[in-house]
Amino acid sequence: MEKQTSILSTKTLSSEQRQAFIDADIDILEEDFIEIENTDFELKNINDNLIFSSQNAVLSLIEQPNWETLKTKSVFCVGIKTKELLEINGFSVDVYMDYASELSEIITLIYANDSFTFFSGNLRKETLPEALKAEKIKFNEIEAYQTKLAPFKLSKEEKFDGILFFSPSGVESFLIDNKIKTETCFCIGESTASALHKITKNIIIAENPTIEDVIAEVIEYYNN
Repeated sequence: MEKQTSILSTKTLSSEQRQAFIDADIDILEEDFIEIENTDFELKNINDNLIFSSQNAVLSLIEQPNWETLKTKSVFCVGIKTKELLEINGFSVDVYMDYASELSEIITLIYANDSFTFFSGNLRKETLPEALKAEKIKFNEIEAYQTKLAPFKLSKEEKFDGILFFSPSGVESFLIDNKIKTETCFCIGESTASALHKITKNIIIAENPTIEDVIAEVIEYYNN
């Protein structure tokens, strides 16, 4: 009897995402290696356009009083899931890109005379702010949430064929108490993969930066 492929996800998956593994006869263990905490903030000095680089910032915003007043503003965001979440909550998204670097390029090329408010997290990359500063584009930043590392030591008995990573901070948290040996690492995007470059060569990056695409890569990899 063939040994079942075993995968570790460094974040909890939805029931649909989990089902994809079950259907593919892949054993999945999930553990949250980071925690997200929403911060309370005031909606003042908000510029004409809003920038969101993650769903977490959107989820935090809609917990604040009077957030609906911002629905009339133009929105720029990173990621298809962030776009969908914004639209479900009544925002209209003018521009969305898969990566912050791509969004910075569009803003600096086409919208350099506009003003922006960037809803971000405490561990956000410098990509967007640096690009806007370099072009002297008017913007301010509101920290909407905090990402905290939640290290977890796996037992020595647990052996995985592959590990799913969804952020550089997830990689950092995993490596506090665990080592990567021969496992294949499936990453949601380039910045997550770059956090692993000195650790392993066994890296596969999803075609598009969504959890579903990471899962599709895993299933394709092991079913071939």
